[in-house]
Amino acid sequence: MKLPLVELHLHIEGTLEPELLFELAARNAVTLPWASLAELRAQYDFADLQSFLNLYYRALDVLRERIDFTDLTRAYLARARTAGVRHAELFFDPQAHTSRGVPLVTALAGVRDALDRSVDEWSISTKLIVTFLRDRPPAEALQILREILAGGVPIDGIGLDSAEVGYPPELFTEVFALARENGLRLVAHAGEEGPPDYVWQALDLLGVERVDHGIRSLEDEVLLDRLVRDRIPLTVCPFSNVRLRVIDTLADHPIVRMLDRGLLACINSDDPAYFGGYIDDNLAAVDAEFGLGPDRLALLARNGIEASFLTNGEKAALTAEVDAWRAAQPAPATAIRSS
Repeated sequence: MKLPLVELHLHIEGTLEPELLFELAARNAVTLPWASLAELRAQYDFADLQSFLNLYYRALDVLRERIDFTDLTRAYLARARTAGVRHAELFFDPQAHTSRGVPLVTALAGVRDALDRSVDEWSISTKLIVTFLRDRPPAEALQILREILAGGVPIDGIGLDSAEVGYPPELFTEVFALARENGLRLVAHAGEEGPPDYVWQALDLLGVERVDHGIRSLEDEVLLDRLVRDRIPLTVCPFSNVRLRVIDTLADHPIVRMLDRGLLACINSDDPAYFGGYIDDNLAAVDAEFGLGPDRLALLARNGIEASFLTNGEKAALTAEVDAWRAAQPAPATAIRSS
């Protein structure tokens, strides 16, 4: 029996595995700058977030038609099922596609096509969160949100991502206000490379319900008190933090300190095709590094469920499955090590 998981920080474009990338390039007659899978994988040694984004956006050029976005999403769902994911709230970046000439409805509807069949095909419930690129003009994000709201492809929420430093959440208050008025759920990347002040802005100016990353919140005790008191979720991505040099090594990761502090933190995979593993890989690595054991693994799973946008009834059902998994596990053999 696998530990039932909820994934809340997953960029669907970041699941574009090299094999599918080459397949789509051939389908759409796209000339790639890499002659082989090995040459492409050699580019995955990132110095920082921007060096990753440069490769990430270049690779997206192979996504051209509606079926491409469907195939990308179905490939993620198939892999997520093997990881034990029961519910996923996927991020989708429309500007990464409209900016290169792909019609909004083509990209968005392609993802939606796969999500609409996810329960029947993979036994995974899903929600779709449109994320806006903070290093592009807020007016552009506002226009795209208006187009989505006026169109026929449903979404569940909005978020904010891409290059963080120099693009504070306060720039996007109008975008988030419009989303709130239309009943959409609100999340934002903050406190990864950016300072704790970005987390404050995301909470107080954007009104987010969930903070993506948020690891630099540990630098601000008053902020930590707020996050704990209000049960504000932090969607943490260990492999991503290490691969983007936000944290030196996995051994330095603060996930145990975050749990000890009472934060509602959960584990996610971010851009797994680029960072070395999916949600189960992240959990297994953190467990091996810190000796979490079944109790802490179950806690992380429950945190993900609580942090999700599922109904209370759906959360209760999934939590019961996690409790059943925990009851079936042997007692942990080693003590938890603080990071």
